Amino acid sequence: MADLLRALQAHPAWVGGVVGLIIGSFLNVVIHRMPLILERQWQRDAAQDGDDNTGPEAPFNLAMPSSHCPQCQHRLRWWENVPVLSYLLLQGRCHACDAGIAWRYPAIELFTALVLAACFAHWGLNWQAVMWSGFLCTLLALAVIDWDTTLLPDQMTQPLTWAGLITAALGGSGLSVADALWGAVAGYLSLWLVYWLFKLCTGKEGMGYGDFKLFAALGAWFGWAALVPLILLASLSGIAVGLVLQKRQQLRENHYIPFGPFLALAAGVYMVGGDFFYTAGWALAR
Repeated sequence: MADLLRALQAHPAWVGGVVGLIIGSFLNVVIHRMPLILERQWQRDAAQDGDDNTGPEAPFNLAMPSSHCPQCQHRLRWWENVPVLSYLLLQGRCHACDAGIAWRYPAIELFTALVLAACFAHWGLNWQAVMWSGFLCTLLALAVIDWDTTLLPDQMTQPLTWAGLITAALGGSGLSVADALWGAVAGYLSLWLVYWLFKLCTGKEGMGYGDFKLFAALGAWFGWAALVPLILLASLSGIAVGLVLQKRQQLRENHYIPFGPFLALAAGVYMVGGDFFYTAGWALAR
């Protein structure tokens, strides 16, 4: 056992990569099911308000039912549910009905593996690597959910904020608790003010409340001083993608582009080059 632990500690990136493949598979479940869980909850609430008793429903959460093909409901066997390898083995098709499997599933698994490999290579096999890996995995899931559905679930953004404050309190982010706390407060209030100013001037909603909560989470993880470069990175990347989609005539009907994916992208870029973007962001803001 001691030899195994030493071997694992000597190759933290490999450990992170393997764990990342497994977590990436779970993130695919979260991305697919979380919006459906919220929708079912809203339907139940509406039914209760209208005294519409439809009877008990079959359990539906992140654990139940077991993984299955959304087309034919074929329950996946263990060898059909191995990250990346099953996709290659099945040649991107369901074994039962031959329906296509989206390439995004193995892509998310591979990307998560790379993210965790980088975190474990940087911090080693310790709790800091676990916390920052959890932060980035949650951001990835939120970004894809928001892109697909324009939803940023409270069940994910709010724990992310608390995790940032706890990480700061334990000394894992290099921030004081005060910096992390005021980062969360400033992150939420800044976008809240932008939302209301835009609504008062145009009568339209420019973003959702989930964006405020996600930006609050970023403030908790990076501190209030990082908010300016983060919002600039997110805005510039969002504008660039919006222009490309407009040129290709691929914008949605209401021309709305979710902001959450670009906040998540900004956070990832900031982690890689924080000092540079901190300096550049404040210089542009002045």
